[in-house]
Amino acid sequence: MNMVKIYPFHCSRLKAVVIAAGILFLQTATSGPPDAESAENGETFMNPVIFADYSDPDVIRVGDDFYLVSSSFAHTPGLPILHSRDLVNWEIIVYAVQNLPDPIFEKPQHGKGIWAPSIRFQNGEFRIYYGDPDLGILMVKARNPEGPWKTPALVKAAKGWIDPCPFWDDDGNAYLVHAWAESRAGFNSILTIHRMSPDGTKILDEGQTVFDGHAKHPTIEGPKLYKRNGYYYVFAPAGGVRNGWQTVLRSKNIYGPYEDKIVLEQGGTATNGPHQGAWVELESGESWFVHFQDRDAYGRIVHLQSMRWQDDWPVIGEDFDGNGIGEPVAAFRKPDVAAFHPEMSIRTSDDFDDEKLGLQWQWQANYKESWYSLNAASGSLRLYSVNPVADGRNLWDLPNIIAQKFPAEAFEAVTRVSFHPENEDDRTGLIVLGSDYAALTVSPKGTAYRLNQIECRQAAEGQPEIVNGTVVVDSPGVYLKVTVRPDALCTFAYSLDGRQFIPTGTEFQAVKGKWVGAKIGLFATIPTDTGSTGYADFDFFHLKINGTRN
Repeated sequence: MNMVKIYPFHCSRLKAVVIAAGILFLQTATSGPPDAESAENGETFMNPVIFADYSDPDVIRVGDDFYLVSSSFAHTPGLPILHSRDLVNWEIIVYAVQNLPDPIFEKPQHGKGIWAPSIRFQNGEFRIYYGDPDLGILMVKARNPEGPWKTPALVKAAKGWIDPCPFWDDDGNAYLVHAWAESRAGFNSILTIHRMSPDGTKILDEGQTVFDGHAKHPTIEGPKLYKRNGYYYVFAPAGGVRNGWQTVLRSKNIYGPYEDKIVLEQGGTATNGPHQGAWVELESGESWFVHFQDRDAYGRIVHLQSMRWQDDWPVIGEDFDGNGIGEPVAAFRKPDVAAFHPEMSIRTSDDFDDEKLGLQWQWQANYKESWYSLNAASGSLRLYSVNPVADGRNLWDLPNIIAQKFPAEAFEAVTRVSFHPENEDDRTGLIVLGSDYAALTVSPKGTAYRLNQIECRQAAEGQPEIVNGTVVVDSPGVYLKVTVRPDALCTFAYSLDGRQFIPTGTEFQAVKGKWVGAKIGLFATIPTDTGSTGYADFDFFHLKINGTRN
């Protein structure tokens, strides 16, 4: 797997520090992922390496750089690309898709859209393939990982094709392996391989079933196709997201028959799943495996496992219980990338001083520039009071909520909003959004302002909101805060001076959305039957983890 670096990412580098060999991993059979937001710990790292919802991760190495892509479903911009120099510290560098190509995504389509992408570097181009379970297989490409990325191109119109992974063989022939969504195709637990045009733009045949997982590996999905020592390998999780395992298939022929082996399972650890991921080989020859763990409201967080080869089978993690199957570790020595790279984390706070929105923010559907401004009020995010959905039942149906992923098990977020409503129907606020949601909202009340702590259970089913607490204040400028404690328990508070915060409402148990974790966000809206020139100016969004701004 020789790769050539063509795009140096960082100009400044620290002097190479070779990580000493023989550092023992720090794992017990009952330990689980740490509660810290950072994966960095001296010469070791701690899992998860990304405590945020980057589900279905795929990773490649190009020279000294690693690139990770993940599912983004119907949120936009979509198809995030993360960059790392050591597989431990990651940052978002770009989104490959700004808005989804189908007009259906002008309204929230929770759980639809971009599923389980794969990224490859082929013929001097970065290519990402993803499945839209209702449209088919799409591909985006770019010469530079930071873009510009071309508009998604349809490789194959199909229903129920998911989790595609391209593969170019030594003889130049190209292939695509994918799984099936039972909700669309009527079946799953099947992996299919197709011939693909060498340029990767077309499927050339009807494909062949290369593995049926019904007997031993139900719900097998997320295949990643590789070649090593004359064997074709398909890495694919099975058994379900919550309680499944990692299966690896191998064969001397790309169409099989394939032998199967479970190579990673939860065992006695606290890391359930462990689910879909990718094999990465370093310049040093080391192998590593990146995968996710489902943590309910926190989403599908990313772990890193060491990997070695024995008898042409991968051995992932550590076999603590001696049953011949690896288990996830909570900590390990860092990958041997022959250099030290400083700690970094995915940005969460935002002072809204940049010309563009921070890459941590996504909308709930295809977005429009007219929904917001970073120039109307210097150093503020202005959200206009709009509602693009005529038949919206509650905020679950609203596309113009700007939100980001939960970044840790416990944190607090504070914003200051200056509200300028046109009429009594305008409202703005701070929201925690999943298939249930809660928010602290601001709306006009005569010449004063009403703060409501609201809650909506079964929002995805169209249930109405309830009000858990109300406060009336005189000032249009108010600080809103939400504190998230372990188990995703959320409490809201407000302040008029930014120092003394007064709790309001009741505790809220955050829950996941459709295939995603809960999000925290901002909004300004009106009922569907009114128009408004109102707006809300958010001065900042500060998020603290363990008391430190992130």
